Amino acid sequence: MPSHHHPRTPPGRRAFLTGAGAALAALAVPAAPALAAARPAGPFGRYGSPAARLTPRTLYVHPGGLGDHASVQAAVGAADGAGWTLVLAPGTYRETVAVSAARTGMTWIGASGDARDVVVVYDNAAGTPKPDGSGTYGTTGSATVTLQAADFTAHAVTFANDFLRTDLPGDPGTQAVAVKAQGDRSAFYHCRFLGHQDTLYADSMSLTAFARQYFAHCFVEGDVDFVFGRATAVFEHCRFRTLVRTDLAGPPYGFVFAPSTARANPYGFLVSRCRVTSEAPDGFYKLARPWVPGSDPTARPSLVVRESVLGAGIDAVAPYANMRDAYPWQEQRFAEYRNTGRGALVTVPENRPLLTAAQAAGATRAGYLGDWDPAAGVRP
Repeated sequence: MPSHHHPRTPPGRRAFLTGAGAALAALAVPAAPALAAARPAGPFGRYGSPAARLTPRTLYVHPGGLGDHASVQAAVGAADGAGWTLVLAPGTYRETVAVSAARTGMTWIGASGDARDVVVVYDNAAGTPKPDGSGTYGTTGSATVTLQAADFTAHAVTFANDFLRTDLPGDPGTQAVAVKAQGDRSAFYHCRFLGHQDTLYADSMSLTAFARQYFAHCFVEGDVDFVFGRATAVFEHCRFRTLVRTDLAGPPYGFVFAPSTARANPYGFLVSRCRVTSEAPDGFYKLARPWVPGSDPTARPSLVVRESVLGAGIDAVAPYANMRDAYPWQEQRFAEYRNTGRGALVTVPENRPLLTAAQAAGATRAGYLGDWDPAAGVRP
């Protein structure tokens, strides 16, 4: 994603992400209902242990060595083939992780049931030099976690990129991805995605692959284009939080969504019954801008936000903007339906495209995801 500014970020972000206790509690999202009560003793909770595996294809990850592996990537590497489950004990896993396309049907479970307890984090950015001197990582290479396999599922895990713009002062490569999800039927329940620019990359394996993804009861934070990509992605009961930026004198600070939906794909991002909040001043964020990447100049980005609460941080007068003037947002597929909150006030009607009731009837989880019903598997 192109950089909107060349800013500096206030210090303390890295300590905030990797710290424990009260600092993380400030970003609470609801724990999975079945796990919010008393938790069984032991680092893996109710999910067994290496001495008492739930299934032969369950691996246990513990940063202190009490599991099968001490790192997530080591466990992924050992989980050769399809259908593995990784149970992650509470802790901070500072590493990059890649799940290849061959590892289909993999599930990650945060053992405590609270995503604040299990954090997978790293700090590469697009402009970060590679150790081998072959250049920089680029946006795709910056991802803390890259998920290429179909049927990936995560429960109660935090995915984070704690890169600070001050790490590369003056460098435009400030894109820093927490998760790049590319597989079809990827599902995330009660997870958190933390970063600044380009936090959550909802993508696919190729321009012609229409990957479907589902996010339920998740929390996503960032500033510039922090939910972006070409996947068909449905967000239900999620919270999006826009961050303050003391480096900028005025708005806009950034954009929540930046879809890059292929023109042939009828379904892009669907945001349903969600909430957008902000720690920034009122009106300092746009709801979205369209991304038409150089790799797909025919893209026609699609976003529907419906029955959601848009807080005062969203610019109600002009909630959409162009990324490039050659691709005006008005020519894309942006629409809203029955949103509430100060950021949803319709003050300039031509700036707020609205669905009719008939159009909204097709803008549903089932309509977007077809024969895949991820809501049937909410709990691990």
